Amino acid sequence: MNILEVDGYKAKIEYDADSDQFRGEILGLNGSADFYGKSLATLRKEFKKSLKVYLEVCEEKGISPTKEYSGKFNLRVPPGLHSEIAARATGENKSINQWVVETLKNSVSS
Repeated sequence: MNILEVDGYKAKIEYDADSDQFRGEILGLNGSADFYGKSLATLRKEFKKSLKVYLEVCEEKGISPTKEYSGKFNLRVPPGLHSEIAARATGENKSINQWVVETLKNSVSS
């Protein structure tokens, strides 16, 4: 996945064959905001414009621009993987939750 970051906001970038441009979709918003461009410079410029408009609309309507996350989600894994995770967590003297959080942090930080 291609991610572009501007002013602390992230957008997923994909090629749109129909318009022969790249399309960006700003992530983590309460609504949706997208933008298009043929170059990285244009994408950045359009990202900023789209974000500015989105934030202005949110302010006018009195709504929070970003989604709020609880920090909890359910995850289903195969029993064998669950067993392996439990063994690794125990081997590091950690709870499964601690081990998974650290593993996920390392994965998204790389």
